Amino acid sequence: MLAVLEDPAIRARAHAVSVPEYHRMIAAGSLPENLELIRGTLVEKMAKSPVHSSVVELLREHLALCLPPGCFVRQEQPLTLWDSEPEPDVAVILGVRRDFVSAHPATAGMLIEVAVTSEAVDRVKLQLYAEAGVRECWLVLAGERVIERHTEPQGAAYQRIERVTFPNALESIVFPGLTLPPAGLFPG
Repeated sequence: MLAVLEDPAIRARAHAVSVPEYHRMIAAGSLPENLELIRGTLVEKMAKSPVHSSVVELLREHLALCLPPGCFVRQEQPLTLWDSEPEPDVAVILGVRRDFVSAHPATAGMLIEVAVTSEAVDRVKLQLYAEAGVRECWLVLAGERVIERHTEPQGAAYQRIERVTFPNALESIVFPGLTLPPAGLFPG
């Protein structure tokens, strides 16, 4: 973190970045690729550990095999929200890919964040997803082998949170018949 931002007088004068400004900076090539926009702030993405990458890939593969027609899976791709453009680890988007050639989706049917070292940031993202009306978000706490299902979004919070420890599973409320986590999700 930039120590200067700990000073309230400086923090109060810091410039927030809007989504259109963020898009202009990306188009101009003036931003490194490892940033995402969270609540008007450019936030460095966490480095991906082998565990994180493995769990995300396994979830994407599982979803791609189990989802009904009329939706598709995106991995670590943006959602454009009113003050943010997070890149959820896995997103199930309603529609077809061609619907999003000129703009990123603004919501999703289901989102999954995998936390190895990023739990605090992922919990902030859950607030964004609730505001965007995402009906179901899963937070995978890989180190603990725990999965949380967040449903019933209201404002910036989910009203219902269910938590299971692997190998227990939960069934999706948005995609009946889909259960998470798949067998073998967590390493050894």
